Amino acid sequence: MKTTDRHIGFIGGGNMGQAIVRGLIQAGHPPQLLSVADPDSSRQEELRDLHAGLFISPDNFVVAEQADALILAVKPQIMQTVADQLARSERPADQLIVSIAAGTTLKSLHAWFGSEAPVVRIMPNQPAVIGAGTSVLTASASVNELQRGLAGYIGAAIGTAVWLDNESLMDAATAVSGSGPAYFYLLMELIESSAIKFGFSKEVASKLTVTTALGAARLADTLGSPLVELRRQVTSPGGTTAAALDVLEDAEIRDIFHRALEAARNRSAELGEPDSSDD
Repeated sequence: MKTTDRHIGFIGGGNMGQAIVRGLIQAGHPPQLLSVADPDSSRQEELRDLHAGLFISPDNFVVAEQADALILAVKPQIMQTVADQLARSERPADQLIVSIAAGTTLKSLHAWFGSEAPVVRIMPNQPAVIGAGTSVLTASASVNELQRGLAGYIGAAIGTAVWLDNESLMDAATAVSGSGPAYFYLLMELIESSAIKFGFSKEVASKLTVTTALGAARLADTLGSPLVELRRQVTSPGGTTAAALDVLEDAEIRDIFHRALEAARNRSAELGEPDSSDD
């Protein structure tokens, strides 16, 4: 059976669920083979606006029992409740379970769905909403090659899919990639703020900031050169860039960023523990 012949179900139709649905449709997946369960009537309307051919239901069981792959697109705090409910449904025996919840481990998924259940974790990030996301994936040993291909197909529908052989790196991946866009937004916010203080209008300051960030990212991606080399190409000894970087180095920006990412990694691990809650 081809990947595009697989029925993909979603439990939860929030922003990320909708982004994956949209990406799959744009990738050519038949809408009639996509179904979403969500009790929120406003979300149901948003989903219908994506494509008239989607099957939308408030009933988790209805969606779960017809899916070859079931994507759990719910918040970590309610994942166990949802999983316990779905475990009682009459799902296909070889159904692939995909979780996009931060901190939900393969061990937890196996505890809820059975030790032999094929389970995959996908950690997408915010740019997935425009098909420019980075999704980090890891799979249990019970996932076969066809299922692995299906999971990769789902991840690639919203941008770039990166597989990790070691699940222990997922919390770190969450810190680097899952939370990563916020770090860049903060940096751009600060640059924009300084530009406004220099006398630029907000519109011009925003344009200069965003297009510079976009160009730098595109160049790094296109060339594939070490980032340190790209930075050095812009930094002339005793020049303007060197003056700015000296201030950042004196403020120990490297240590600050490392501590920030460590905090995100540790919080991701905490979310996988019982009775944890998001802030």
